[in-house]
Amino acid sequence: DQLGTYALPESQLDRFLMRISLGYPDRAAERGLLTGQDRRDLVASMDQLMSPQDLLDAQQRVLQVHASDALLDYVQDLIAATRSGQWFLQGLSPRAGIAVIRAAKAQALLSGRDYVAPDDVQAILPQSIGHRLIPVGDAGRGAVEQVRAMVQSVPLA
Repeated sequence: DQLGTYALPESQLDRFLMRISLGYPDRAAERGLLTGQDRRDLVASMDQLMSPQDLLDAQQRVLQVHASDALLDYVQDLIAATRSGQWFLQGLSPRAGIAVIRAAKAQALLSGRDYVAPDDVQAILPQSIGHRLIPVGDAGRGAVEQVRAMVQSVPLA
């Protein structure tokens, strides 16, 4: 997973909002890479999906998405579960909790809502916290799988 790179310390990993796997390119894209096609040319030829101002506006709309007290309780329960020692060697930081709420608000907005639902939190949680956590030694699964198992154990408030 990190072949040819240096692993970042946990304090630096905590500064990344998400870890997302992009997978492999499709055959045509891979052919372009193999034939030496400059990736900068590929980026330049892409259609613009939104203007910079549209992006700034979307970021502002995310800030307006409501997270209820009950939802904040649920997120705090999830954070507490990471700190219990049952699932991970070390729990989530307050910075991680902020990231979870922000990502869940963005998920809610993309789903057409102005409020965060537990499903939004559950949808973004593996990618938002998996890279921040190390499963306990006897878990027998990776961090993302361990996050999913932990979520199933935390009741909705």
